[in-house]
Amino acid sequence: MGATPAAGPIDTATRPFETIHGARAGILVATLILGVLSYQLNASMLSPALPDMAKSLNTSVEAVSNVSSTFFLAGAVGGILFTRWSDFIGRRRGLLIVLVALMLGTVLCIFAPNLQVLLIGRILQGASNATYNFAYLILAERLSAKKFGIAIGAVSAANGGVGGLDGLLGGYLSDSFGYRAIFIVIFAVGVVAALLAISIVPKDRPFSTGRMDWWGLAVLSIGLICFSEAISTASGAGVTSALFILYVLGAITAFVAFWFIEKASKTNALVQPKHLKSRRTWPLLATTILSLAGVYSFTTFSVVLLAEDAQAGFGLNATVTGLLFLVPPAIIGAICAPLVGWIANRTDWVWTLRVGMFACVAILIALSVFTFDKWAVFALTALTGIALNAMVFTTLNGLSVLLAPKDAPAVLSGLNGASFGIGAGLGIALVAPFVALGTHAGYTTSLLISIGVAALAAIATLLLRRPETSSPASEGTPAGATV
Repeated sequence: MGATPAAGPIDTATRPFETIHGARAGILVATLILGVLSYQLNASMLSPALPDMAKSLNTSVEAVSNVSSTFFLAGAVGGILFTRWSDFIGRRRGLLIVLVALMLGTVLCIFAPNLQVLLIGRILQGASNATYNFAYLILAERLSAKKFGIAIGAVSAANGGVGGLDGLLGGYLSDSFGYRAIFIVIFAVGVVAALLAISIVPKDRPFSTGRMDWWGLAVLSIGLICFSEAISTASGAGVTSALFILYVLGAITAFVAFWFIEKASKTNALVQPKHLKSRRTWPLLATTILSLAGVYSFTTFSVVLLAEDAQAGFGLNATVTGLLFLVPPAIIGAICAPLVGWIANRTDWVWTLRVGMFACVAILIALSVFTFDKWAVFALTALTGIALNAMVFTTLNGLSVLLAPKDAPAVLSGLNGASFGIGAGLGIALVAPFVALGTHAGYTTSLLISIGVAALAAIATLLLRRPETSSPASEGTPAGATV
């Protein structure tokens, strides 16, 4: 399995739209990055504002924490919905619908008189998760293979927000002006993103005829909701509670029903079972879920609590914790991601993913040796900016386009986008009971769990087959298909 020629998204011989070059390509990438930031800011700026939300809306912090879980769950469902729907209505129209939903939801959040209205707004905002998928698909359809890898890396860099500084900005806005100021900033970003999308993103046409598989979507959504609630219940009431068992049974029932619905669908299935069984699909989704559960949850959850723990940890305040353990990997990832995309495009996307994932496992093992050494943890979490944020996230996002079935090009991107949220939630549920102990043994156990899950993600990359898509290795020159 040696290096392959540049494996890009679409062969020039079959490319359905005009290829964009030069300054137009750069402006298009910048527009799509602003679109994905409209989602990412919703995810990263609100955590410091939860206490102010609870106080302003006269509710508890525990209750108001649902603004995050509801947002991510809506994002998982909305990502699949709008991405697949764009096969029938076109990418540009789908992107504009999502941005309009974001703005409507943000207006509700700005003026929400109570938590219930705020949660409705967060559901509408969650639809903006699909902006990532639209960005990857539009880049695949509009850019040459030579530029595709760099562009995917640039968009993937937005996974870390604005260099990790958006969380600090959210805290400042909340302290100085109240949490509603955060939503005003997000609304402004959404408006600019929508106006640029109208003028910059080229018009296109649908890929598929017929009707959207709404029944399949509804059943899959029920399964995702039950699975998400099961994860939340496990970290609270425990895995022996009746509610947890009920949610698990509901998720299993929905997923089984979804399988048979899709199997019976002759045309326009949301996702055909033959694609789910393919080694170009399930190992990719498994890698995404497990990498988020094993690495991302540790670096953004366990390390943060360890740093702020005055008894067993480092006893730092929230600001210093963010500056030491959240900002460096975000900045490093943002710098390295475009370079990783360029390298993967010139060598091998799957090989680059494997290197990044095994590097993540090595970093976690090193962390298990230096768990309570503040500066060693600082250095090692910074390295995840290269291994996880740049190498793993960039290649997962690129492969979600390159490995997509030709008869439903948006399916895998939508499923992979949902897998990011599922993995992050699953990882926190797995380690939270041990981290909550606030002891050396608890933090050590949580890290061992993270190592085990990350190792499973690394194994999943070994089962992933390479793209078969043929694409231009240079401008207008077809390259051989990768195998």
